[in-house]
Amino acid sequence: MKAILLLEDGTVFEGKSFGASGQKCGEVVFNTSMTGYQEILTDPSYNEQIITMTYPLIGNVGTNKTDWESRRVFASGFIVKENCNYPSNWRSKDSFGQYLEANDVIGLEGIDSRKLVKHIRTKGAMKGIISSVDLNSDRLRKKLQDYPGLVGRDIVKDVTVRKSYTWKDSVINILSKTKQKSGKKYKVVAFDFGAKHNILRMLCSSGCDVHVVPADTPAKQVFDQNPDGVFLSNGPGDPAPVSYAIETVRKLLGKVPIFGICLGHQILSLALGGKTYKLKFGHRGANHPVKNLQTGKIEITSQNHGFCVDMDSLEKRDIELTHVNLNDNTVEGIRCKELAAFSVQYHPEASPGPHDASYLFKTFIELMGR
Repeated sequence: MKAILLLEDGTVFEGKSFGASGQKCGEVVFNTSMTGYQEILTDPSYNEQIITMTYPLIGNVGTNKTDWESRRVFASGFIVKENCNYPSNWRSKDSFGQYLEANDVIGLEGIDSRKLVKHIRTKGAMKGIISSVDLNSDRLRKKLQDYPGLVGRDIVKDVTVRKSYTWKDSVINILSKTKQKSGKKYKVVAFDFGAKHNILRMLCSSGCDVHVVPADTPAKQVFDQNPDGVFLSNGPGDPAPVSYAIETVRKLLGKVPIFGICLGHQILSLALGGKTYKLKFGHRGANHPVKNLQTGKIEITSQNHGFCVDMDSLEKRDIELTHVNLNDNTVEGIRCKELAAFSVQYHPEASPGPHDASYLFKTFIELMGR
């Protein structure tokens, strides 16, 4: 079957369909990871996004039931140069095409993915519609015009959990099947703005008793649990419209230690009086270099975000810039000693990606122990 991608500027890419059939709108972005496609697809931060992989061959390690980062797939579509129908990996159960079909994700292959990525880098991330059931550009263009995009919308409400729960799973060694355990010392309330499971696993393995709460949980309910610390998770879209979470964090500041990742970093910054802005094409991949300004060391990091914190808007507060992106010098981490809060824009829990920044979970433990 044929399939098509139509961008909001009128650019069309035609290729072959694989996975599920249908049509969906979303923001067209690219990811520079070589693998880790299951973790990427099940990361709630990709809600309403059509992902293009820059690596040309995807699917060669197949899929399994373990490498899920949430309860379901959140991406609107997936684009590759070539899909591998003959995976080879000892953990593989199904091919990538079978996985997309089972999870109702539209796949597009056979296009010039390098041309698409160069177009996004030049023009910026933009709205698009992917379809394998209707290939008429005029009809697709009309449907795309009705799609509101991500800016100014709260899409956290579409991915957060509905009820609070206790997370109990630790990080598992896939070879030995053993869990990395640490004695429970600290009670942590984790706000789910679209939390990845490996973040919760890392907190649990670091010695946290993790209680996950919905994104709109008020500060009073957090205080009622008497936590040792509060965690702000990753999540999708524009942080500014998530006003209820920003106000809650503002009330928590200075009362309990806070650690934020990705969207949690942005929400913390907004609660501190800062501002955010949309990046031209975002940072998405498992190989982004970040400099730790406290140690001078370079960390290779996993990233997935389209918005960024404006450091100039935070200069009036006792806030320290701790990490910067070496590709474009954007803000990757902050710390507020006065209020016992810190956050990073990237993903120290990896999945997929390197583990250079896993020390940040220990930093959170030390902050709660003071």
